[in-house]
Amino acid sequence: MNTPDLAGALQAWAGAGWIRRLDAAFARFVVDACPDAAAPVVLAAALTAHVEGQGHGCLPVDEFLHDAQALLAWPPAAHEALRLLMAGLPEHRDDWLAALRASPLVAIDEGGAAPAAGASPLVLRGARLYLRRYWRYERQVAAQVLRRVEVAAPVDATAARAWLDRLFPQGAAEAGPDWQKLACGVALRAGLTLVTGGPGTGKTTTAARLLALLLATDPAPQRLRVALAAPTGKAAARLKQAIDDALAGLLPKLPEAAPLRDLAAGIGPARTLHALLGARPDTRRLRHDAANPLPVDVLIVDEASMVHLEMMAALLQALPAQARLVLLGDKDQLASVEAGAVLGDLCRDAETGRYAPATAVHLQVLTGQTLPPALVSGGPPLAQQTVMLRRSHRFGGPIGELAAAVNRGDAANAEALLRQVTDPALHWLEAATPGAVVRLAVGGRAGAGSGYSGYLQALQQRPGDDDAAAFADWVRSVLAAFDRFRLLCAVREGEWGAVGLNLAVERALAAAGLPARRGDWYEGRPVMVTRNDPGLGIFNGDIGVALRPAAAGAPLRAHFRDGGALRSVAVSRLASVETAFAMTVHKSQGSEFEHTALVLPPEAGRVLTRELVYTGVTRARQCFTLACSRPPALAAALAQRTRRASGLVELLGGEGGAD
Repeated sequence: MNTPDLAGALQAWAGAGWIRRLDAAFARFVVDACPDAAAPVVLAAALTAHVEGQGHGCLPVDEFLHDAQALLAWPPAAHEALRLLMAGLPEHRDDWLAALRASPLVAIDEGGAAPAAGASPLVLRGARLYLRRYWRYERQVAAQVLRRVEVAAPVDATAARAWLDRLFPQGAAEAGPDWQKLACGVALRAGLTLVTGGPGTGKTTTAARLLALLLATDPAPQRLRVALAAPTGKAAARLKQAIDDALAGLLPKLPEAAPLRDLAAGIGPARTLHALLGARPDTRRLRHDAANPLPVDVLIVDEASMVHLEMMAALLQALPAQARLVLLGDKDQLASVEAGAVLGDLCRDAETGRYAPATAVHLQVLTGQTLPPALVSGGPPLAQQTVMLRRSHRFGGPIGELAAAVNRGDAANAEALLRQVTDPALHWLEAATPGAVVRLAVGGRAGAGSGYSGYLQALQQRPGDDDAAAFADWVRSVLAAFDRFRLLCAVREGEWGAVGLNLAVERALAAAGLPARRGDWYEGRPVMVTRNDPGLGIFNGDIGVALRPAAAGAPLRAHFRDGGALRSVAVSRLASVETAFAMTVHKSQGSEFEHTALVLPPEAGRVLTRELVYTGVTRARQCFTLACSRPPALAAALAQRTRRASGLVELLGGEGGAD
């Protein structure tokens, strides 16, 4: 196949929606920059751009040639078109790699010192082809992580042991070690610590006690600069509230910790990572970078599974060399929407431990805890700074069992749990229709609350306009009522997606008494912010409700929780919001609801994965409902893992690349 024919085929694919127009344009750029570019180079360039848009850090050439269907989430017609096109291209991987190596547009990374990529838009490392920018991000993350975990931090073992014993008093005998105490001990050893675990395993409680430990053992704690951050505004607010609550419950029990209370109270509000790094409009450049590092000594980042490769690279570059970084997150949740599955790559060894004998001895001395022998087998430096919290203190019962079965990919057990009728915590709405999902959303189900009907009732209990305190209490009750239930969708578009279900729920609630729409806005419209707006004090992921203010004749304002306070914004100033009766599972990360209903569409291809179902299940605090039109959809989803092509594990000293 000649290059002009290939470029034409790529344009046709973009027109059919199989690849982005950006992907085809990048291939055209390659042809314009190098008119004699070999056809494999042009196609590989287009696909490298395309898979970046699908969350991959690189194009794994071997995997593409061996099983393109597993890599590319395309419809059958697209794969047939690719098969026909490939018939005119080299068959063997050595020919593809030779063509890429011969191209002036491809820099070669042989390992060791980074090559001078120059103006080359592509970089080849082994059999992985990168866009130059993502190749650079991956190397930066790996280099920063290794530097931070390999440099030991000074530890006063005697003082640390004494404070750890105070912060983690010996309780009732439980099977296995105290993983939270071990996590604090690990965090004292080096500048980077990973703490992963499912819901209720105590990640933020551990972080709070670690902060108390650092303040107690630092020779000048009043100078210790602590920052809290998360990917979204809602997750940041939850982190700050959880840290404050944990410290408020802990420090009064320790008379000798009295001086720490003022220091802990001085920890500032949690911020989004964008706000922390100083994101600016109309540029990818951030205020803080290696030349202008963050003014922090300790940084705790929650919901780290949502942090994509580019953001992690920027964060590590901006963090001072001597600062401690603690990343908290659930490695089994969905990865970020953008390229990379960084927490999953970093926590590759979390399940098996792979602690070195020296690490086990050090932790025994520091914490008094003995690591299980099965987890002491030796591993790379990063494994020594990774702790998986394995005991849930809140998330048990049927929902916890279901989450565990989903995580194992045990479809038979998951289906059995959902079909049991003795516990209302779980329910399977089989052979569902969009109409049945809407009825569930509006009226709820037995044993799981009233769905959005309770929210509608709260809206209708508006107090008199002359009582400001009663009005504020009412706003809080409306927000609380709305957050008791949520529809979570695997996809955004279509009648089974967030957009279609939001419209259907709106119509059903309007028939039940929700105020009528006037344009986009109406009283009671729940909205989710989709873009950070520091000027308004609202951030991506924040949930608010449009309500008529107490003042007569005043226009609608959207009301948001701001910690324990309320914040309101005129709806005319909200440009980046969407209705929030239903949201995608991705958008729900960092949130929890009393009753969560997960909607699986009849056909969603590779979107339906084990990680998506697990994330949906673990958004539920008390009740969970699964709604799907085809019962086999659950088993199909659990059999399919989220796969992100990456070379980060290999760079970090693992046994191979991640996918």
